[in-house]
Amino acid sequence: MGSGVSCVEQQSVGFNTLGGRTGKKKKWRVTVNYGSPRRRDFVQTRLSSIPCNIKLNCVLEENLESHLNRCPLLKQANSLHRQPFYQEGINAGREDGEEEQTSTKDSIFTSEMKRNAVYAMSVFEFSNLIAKIKSVHASICNCIPDSYKIPEACSIWTSRQVDKKIPYQEKHVLQQASILGNLEEFGVLKKSCLGLDAPSNQCDSNGESETCKDVSAVVEFGAGRGYLTQMLADCYGIKKVLFVERKSYKLKADRSLRQKESLALERLRIDIEDLNLNAVKFLEGATYIAIGKHLCGPATDKRYMFDLGFTKEDFHKISWFTSWAVDADHSSEVYATDCSTQLDIMSEKKELCLDSDLCGVEDIARNMPPIDRAVLGFMCKDIIDAGRLMWIKAQGLKSELVKYVPSSISPENHLLVASPSILVEQ
Repeated sequence: MGSGVSCVEQQSVGFNTLGGRTGKKKKWRVTVNYGSPRRRDFVQTRLSSIPCNIKLNCVLEENLESHLNRCPLLKQANSLHRQPFYQEGINAGREDGEEEQTSTKDSIFTSEMKRNAVYAMSVFEFSNLIAKIKSVHASICNCIPDSYKIPEACSIWTSRQVDKKIPYQEKHVLQQASILGNLEEFGVLKKSCLGLDAPSNQCDSNGESETCKDVSAVVEFGAGRGYLTQMLADCYGIKKVLFVERKSYKLKADRSLRQKESLALERLRIDIEDLNLNAVKFLEGATYIAIGKHLCGPATDKRYMFDLGFTKEDFHKISWFTSWAVDADHSSEVYATDCSTQLDIMSEKKELCLDSDLCGVEDIARNMPPIDRAVLGFMCKDIIDAGRLMWIKAQGLKSELVKYVPSSISPENHLLVASPSILVEQ
């Protein structure tokens, strides 16, 4: 008998190149030899596939056109690009004299690229970079004050007198409360009458606090599920909320916030890098504050690093080192030490194979004890945050950098607060 050819789709069971099982859909060309003594002799050849530019997966080349006609993420991207507030790369930041690029996404340095850049250094270059980091840290990061503030306005949260359906984790509540407490201390927020023990004379006849009149809206960047703003709305009477987040989340605070009759809410699914906030109609005529927790990304302005003696390449390496800050055990003594102690720890360590031709930077990095990696990571974090503080002050804003919670609550405990001087004075 002859042979036939068919195309089958394996949905629940496929096989990867290592012979393992996978739950992903795979397309194969299957040749069936009907004259085989075993009745069927399968010869499988993987069909060629190409990546979809929108979704992070591959599709068959012959199906690409059909896929693009129904790709939901492509439809979402096209809809976003038509919005007046979308402006690609508006917040990407450029060094002085740098030409505007046609696509800022093409210039993003991934974590893998940063790691490879570090491993490609010679041991001598690596040693010099570490020495420069230690020197700059000693000169500008010698004192970041502690500022752990739990305001009375947040007592309904700290005493757990909130809706039981709202997720509650004490360490997150304490972080959020201290962020708001520092904003209050800084003068951006004013004391609210909405807390359990707050005096009622801070409200007008409608029950609104002074905060409602001075700051009517809040924009949360990198909002995630939005529970930082949930606390702000519950405790300070904010009337308008704009969430900015590029990912999709379940169990968001949006549902409980929409139950507040006096509160208007909008969520934009967009990368901060591409958001022209001045073109968002929702904020027209509103005085707002902007907040963000664990906010980071490639849109960080790098110009201040040049003033500290670092190059663009140094910045990429330093930003990769920051991931080392959380490598060690969070209970480790490194989180309880001050900057000078961290420097002493680094200085007392051995010379990291600097005299050996057989030891490369990758070997050095992989063999460093977690405590040493954490020390270097925290030093790099301090430098970046101090540089941001310097840049903000250079723009004429009043600004402070503080440790807003003890490291036992979270080692990621730096808070940068800024405001126009006139607003703070009022």
